[in-house]
Amino acid sequence: MATNLEIDNELIQEALKLGGHRTKRAVVEAALQEYVQRRKQLTITKLFGTIEYEDDYDYKKQRRNS
Repeated sequence: MATNLEIDNELIQEALKLGGHRTKRAVVEAALQEYVQRRKQLTITKLFGTIEYEDDYDYKKQRRNS
């Protein structure tokens, strides 16, 4: 899908250097991948404290039986 964007050239140049990318397209794709990954992580962190578990559960037991 072709998309035209006007992006701050200084920001793109800095991202090219920091990321070691060769093209502006590579910078934008890497940035979008990192954005999506981060948003997924934020969704997962919302689960902390919401999962019930048994206080006496021995999580190391299965390792010992291997």
